[in-house]
Amino acid sequence: MRRLRACLGTLAAAGSTALVAADASGATSALSNRWYAAAPYLMPLDNDPPDPAAIMDATGLKAFQLAFVLAPNGGGCTPTWGGTAPVASDTAVQSVISTIRAKGGDVSVSIGGYGGTKLGQACADPAATAAAYQQVVTKYGLHAIDFDLEEPEYENSAAIHNEIGAAKILQQNNPGLYVSVTTAGTADGTGWFGKQMLLEAKSQGFTPNNFSIMPFDGGFNGAASQTGALTSFNSVLQSTFGWDQATAYAHEGFSGMNGRSDTGEYFTQADFQTVLDYATSHHMDRFTFWSLNRDRQCTPADNGGRTSGTCSSVAQGSWDFAKYSVKFAGATPPDPTPTPTPTPTPASCKPAWSAGAVYTQGNEVSYGKHNWKAKWWTQNEVPGASQWGPWQDEGAC
Repeated sequence: MRRLRACLGTLAAAGSTALVAADASGATSALSNRWYAAAPYLMPLDNDPPDPAAIMDATGLKAFQLAFVLAPNGGGCTPTWGGTAPVASDTAVQSVISTIRAKGGDVSVSIGGYGGTKLGQACADPAATAAAYQQVVTKYGLHAIDFDLEEPEYENSAAIHNEIGAAKILQQNNPGLYVSVTTAGTADGTGWFGKQMLLEAKSQGFTPNNFSIMPFDGGFNGAASQTGALTSFNSVLQSTFGWDQATAYAHEGFSGMNGRSDTGEYFTQADFQTVLDYATSHHMDRFTFWSLNRDRQCTPADNGGRTSGTCSSVAQGSWDFAKYSVKFAGATPPDPTPTPTPTPTPASCKPAWSAGAVYTQGNEVSYGKHNWKAKWWTQNEVPGASQWGPWQDEGAC
């Protein structure tokens, strides 16, 4: 989410073409900023990654927000995917990016997120943090980057100082880089730590393309509560930066969660349409969601019953929610003749999970009529209790 053009008095027009960053990965031109503003999140290495080419063909989507770059789990100030896969030696994500670019699309990369250790926590200062992120920008020839600053990192003032300082340095060193900053949403816009983050940006003289809030997992109930939070956040931006209402909306973004949220809230296609109408009518800069891995129908046993990292838990066709991002970008999604969704045949169940057993990466168990695979060492952690926990859902059994 970084670039010189983000001075307070200079707003990029929606749809304007970003300058081309040095590109080591084959892309020769950037998409319009509107596409980066519309890019939904995609985990390319986890949560049963969908085929981005298939999503592009089905919806007309051109941009993807790849998540998440973190510090190494074992410590250090070098970028990794998910804390485990070093960016420097990566070929798997590079292959995904090449597939997307070969079809005329592009990616932004998101750093941070909810889980793991962030580089702002691990690196010594803003310069070191920026140097780590510059490796990501250079490796993938990025034209866009997202700083996902949320708990617990945004409760650490030193870490947020490093992240905002790094964002400013990247913006200065990569002219044309599209920069977004994503943080938690509350009914009054964002909470105390989110407001402190905005004050840190103000003190450093840093203005990204947008500050986006995530109005979910906080007592929200449908679109009306979300648009109310966006209205409140607009007032926060005005009071913090001294902007008028239109300027604040031009620097404001929405990042939703499709289907059932972590806390059991529900956001349907109709809710997305309402928020999309709000975003476009107020000339907001960004409309995105978490995540494409979830933008598909759950099995009948799951639908509406729990939150999943691999399906939405609401009735839908595949990639229904991605089409709202396409509309925000200004394109018209294709309207193919619908085909019936076959009922999946459940797999046989693995041995039952045991609270007293020790499991290591790759071990498989069954729990709650689902098979689960361990992502790392674990003991007495219930499968499915947390989207960010040690178990990956392998489907009904």
